[in-house]
Amino acid sequence: MKIGLVTYTPEKVSGYDMHVYYSKWADGQVFPAAKDMQNDVTCFCDAKAIRGKPDIVAVSAKGAALRKNRRFNLPFDYVCPTQPEYRTNVFNYLKTLGKERIEGVTLNLYHFPEQEFCTCPRCTELKRKSGLNWTEWRAQTITAFLREAKALVKGTFAVEMYPDPLMAKERFGIDFDAIAELVDYFHVPLSSRDYLTNYWVDILTRDFIKLLKKPVVVELSAEMPSDDKIDALLKTVGYLSRHNLMAVLLLVKDAANAKQVAQFAVHNAEFRDWLKKVEFEEMNRIVDNWAKTY
Repeated sequence: MKIGLVTYTPEKVSGYDMHVYYSKWADGQVFPAAKDMQNDVTCFCDAKAIRGKPDIVAVSAKGAALRKNRRFNLPFDYVCPTQPEYRTNVFNYLKTLGKERIEGVTLNLYHFPEQEFCTCPRCTELKRKSGLNWTEWRAQTITAFLREAKALVKGTFAVEMYPDPLMAKERFGIDFDAIAELVDYFHVPLSSRDYLTNYWVDILTRDFIKLLKKPVVVELSAEMPSDDKIDALLKTVGYLSRHNLMAVLLLVKDAANAKQVAQFAVHNAEFRDWLKKVEFEEMNRIVDNWAKTY
């Protein structure tokens, strides 16, 4: 199992095998490609674009796909996935990335915001013309978008998965099997403020490994300043290392944050003793490798 990073800064850190850089954010910020890294691109969440042109937002009978719409529990503001001008903007950005020396592209938030979306006149007409039911039309719409995007991507092509292993197709239009035919691997973010309680991470990881027909990468949040939270994070990585994962990625603020995690693993005697007792071979290998640097 590899150990890697997801970062907001385009820099690699010694001791980590994979490096993913957020190059296009959900708030609308867009950055140049990070060379020799996997570039993570937010597709249909763009608060800045929606503020500038409100009619591109996804809509439903219960209102728009905005965080301020309390009828839904949405983490971001969502553009309608069939909005042609915005889709073109995303494709053009992917073309720009393709001109650079990058590892590849990961797409995130490329799907419908929830089960009730989108009922704009354009989506309503497209669904009617398709002759498909609501679930199948939405799923085929998202898969078709990903197919177009893949054709523009140079290198490794991956997608993030909204962490719902049961209702992803009905809720978001995410068809696991259809998307598996397009991607090199699936990236599953299991974000949390801490992992002091972590059994749910193990459950969801097992579910996704069983369901997804391509290699799986799990992302954990590592933006944690306190020793007890870093300890819980590393023990969670240890438990995940028992499974058939391609990698665990740690979401960090910057290189210093990534080094902090590795240094804790190497120098905290209590954690090293725990790791020896549980005999997690892969996690021991990762920490031994960190010890060469940190």
